[in-house]
Amino acid sequence: MRTREFLEWPFFTPAHRDLAERLEAWAERRFPRRPGALHQPRDEASVDARCRTLVRELGAAGWTRYSAPFSPESPVAEFDVRALALIRETLAWHDGLADFAFAMQGLGSGPISLEGSHATKHRYLPRVAAGESIAAFALSEPEAGSDVAAIRCRATRDGDEYVLDGTKTWISNGGIADFYCVFARTSPPRTRADGSTLARGISAFVVDADSPGLRIAKRIELIAPHPLATLAFDGCRVPAANRLGAEGEGFKLAMRSLDIFRTSVAGAALGLGQRALDEAMAHAIARPIFGKALADLPLVQAGLADMATRLDAARLQTYKAAWLRDHDDEVPTKDIAMAKMTATESAQRVIDQAVQMFGGRGVTRGEVVEHLYRDIRALRIYEGATEVQKLIIARELLSAARGKKT
Repeated sequence: MRTREFLEWPFFTPAHRDLAERLEAWAERRFPRRPGALHQPRDEASVDARCRTLVRELGAAGWTRYSAPFSPESPVAEFDVRALALIRETLAWHDGLADFAFAMQGLGSGPISLEGSHATKHRYLPRVAAGESIAAFALSEPEAGSDVAAIRCRATRDGDEYVLDGTKTWISNGGIADFYCVFARTSPPRTRADGSTLARGISAFVVDADSPGLRIAKRIELIAPHPLATLAFDGCRVPAANRLGAEGEGFKLAMRSLDIFRTSVAGAALGLGQRALDEAMAHAIARPIFGKALADLPLVQAGLADMATRLDAARLQTYKAAWLRDHDDEVPTKDIAMAKMTATESAQRVIDQAVQMFGGRGVTRGEVVEHLYRDIRALRIYEGATEVQKLIIARELLSAARGKKT
């Protein structure tokens, strides 16, 4: 088992340490390390099949109950953000697609956990937690990614139903999900004096994948194979009971969901980065060059030192943000944004350095570091690109400074 001294940090409880040990033992059995290159599936059908299998296995082992917490006795979902980040760090170290499968069960069902009715929670969440249903989060559109207020997909009330028309794209689990949490406009957009659109009038709905009027318009191929698709809604009727929360409150619900799971993105980045560092160190020790080991070269040692320092700093920010999210009544928006930005950017630098150390092997298809290089890139964009995180951090800093002046 890998040693992880950071688990002794005061951010964690004995329960978190026990969770990390149990998950590590399970992952070691499920994803044994073998010599030679990885042979991960890249064609659509194989990736879909493996993702479905991983969801079932994660559910059967009890891990997805952390990403989709459900208790019939408690109407309020209790998320443990430190546990989410720990699980994603561990899974990402072992297998990027396993991390993806775990994360999407949480983000895809998060709006239900937060604002679903009693009946809606009972209908969906137990199956998500058990790995029997696959969830998806449908927010982005062709002209509305980071700018959520630009959403055009419409939901028109018609008696006891809403009729959805429009397009969603870049939807993770698109094509294999059993249901989608969809965000659509229930009232026309309004603009500010500067011409920007207000994020009002958006509502959230649970839409079953087999609903008439919903179809998979296109599958999207990524550099790191994940199930991804564009969804088309054409007169898709959804029961009014499937609305999540109050009408017009969908933007707030989307942001609340992302605030919970954004910290876990940082955890996943740490897992990918740590795997790259571990692979680089093992390679540097074993690789002979100029009559000595690669690890004996000063430039290589400097690179390893830089990689380790970047990861340690990012890990401190990540678990500080997770601790604050679990303890504070107010969402630590700035800290979450800093953690997501620092962890994903640092992991990208670490993995790039690992590829460099491997030389020609590093860019050979199937090598572990080559796979990590493709896995990390999307995390700098998903759930708020680095540039968006910078805007959030600056906004929070300026807001606090202006508040102090007044």
